[in-house]
Amino acid sequence: MNVFSLKLRLTAMNFLEFAVWGAYLTSMGSYLAKAGLVEYIGWFYAVQGVVSIFMPGLMGIVADRWVPAQRLLGLCHILAGLFMGAASLYAAGTEGGALGMATFFTLYTFSVAFYMPTLALSNSVALNGLARAGLDTVAAFPPIRVFGTIGFICTMWIVSLMHYETTSGQFLVSAALSLLLGLYAQTLPGCPTSKGGERRSLKQSLGLDVFFLFKQRRMAAFFLFSMLLGVSLQITNGFASPFIKEFENVAAYAGTFGVEYTGMLISLSQISEACCVLLIPFFLKRFGMKRVMMIAMLAWVLRFGFFGFGNPGEGVWLFVLSMLVYGVAFDFFNVSGALFVDQSTSPDIRSSAQGLFMIMTNGLGASIGTLSAQAVVNHYVTEGMSPEQKIVGWQTCWYIFAAYALVVLLLFAVAFREKEAKAV
Repeated sequence: MNVFSLKLRLTAMNFLEFAVWGAYLTSMGSYLAKAGLVEYIGWFYAVQGVVSIFMPGLMGIVADRWVPAQRLLGLCHILAGLFMGAASLYAAGTEGGALGMATFFTLYTFSVAFYMPTLALSNSVALNGLARAGLDTVAAFPPIRVFGTIGFICTMWIVSLMHYETTSGQFLVSAALSLLLGLYAQTLPGCPTSKGGERRSLKQSLGLDVFFLFKQRRMAAFFLFSMLLGVSLQITNGFASPFIKEFENVAAYAGTFGVEYTGMLISLSQISEACCVLLIPFFLKRFGMKRVMMIAMLAWVLRFGFFGFGNPGEGVWLFVLSMLVYGVAFDFFNVSGALFVDQSTSPDIRSSAQGLFMIMTNGLGASIGTLSAQAVVNHYVTEGMSPEQKIVGWQTCWYIFAAYALVVLLLFAVAFREKEAKAV
């Protein structure tokens, strides 16, 4: 297989991988609010984190030991698509009535349980394919990964333009794309598994070797701060859309572009991400992992702070700035972190290590973050408030989130010591 063909196939994989997520991730909060489940928004985002505590690690072990990563990627997407399709059809059947929380949440949970491991598996497939082709992964991976962001943007725009942001149609779009990727993944370049003939201890067979990374001070610190920064990952995905939509109840802001097309406004975040991911090779080589991570943390402070100070009227430029810094906040952490893990681990535990990274970020971190954010929002934004009072409550929430990100930045600057990455 020539290099161009390989990159093209991996690009298509990344495009579909994040298109599946983009269909509902930023707009689901608006749908849940309209369906009368506003107090459960945090749970829908937190469950992505809960399943990420064990599913990426489990699937990483399976990919390392028994089932090639590209095969497992396809199977997970097929199952995720089937459950998301069922959730969409159930929700569509209740349009105009009461949405059953238990049934919808259960179907949604099973879908994301199979989707979340694919984020790490797709990284493994791409990085393995590039490495076996003799390419520099630090230079070759970001231009491929950027098409994942483009896929995310495309489905955000489709959902927004079709006015699916407050309907169950967003989940049906996600389901269809997930099934498509499930079939396509079976054609991707093969990933090796560990040799079955080797005698292994129980620890090795279960893939528990990866947890010995915590014995290394640098890796332990990296995973700890990955969790702390992961707290921030899903906050804006879950609450940015309901926050901006709240302005439609204030006469001065009703009918503004941001209120009418919230998804398209938020998509500026992903456009920024698409641009910033291409800067990662330069920044990593120029500044090193620690400084790149610190830049990401500072960007999170600004991301939340700009939301607090902005509005869809004369302050819309602050919303725009918040969207623009998101690319730095997300990419400089998530993509650089995946590259760091890849370069710091040996091939036999690499998929497991990517799974562990997902556990700490999208698992523990995102679960704690979204549930904590929901508690903060429930405290400062209540039904008995006037629209103006709710806006003030929302602003207070964003200031609290910004203060948290600032504390993490200061702690990381003091505690994390960077060394030359070596495979362990």
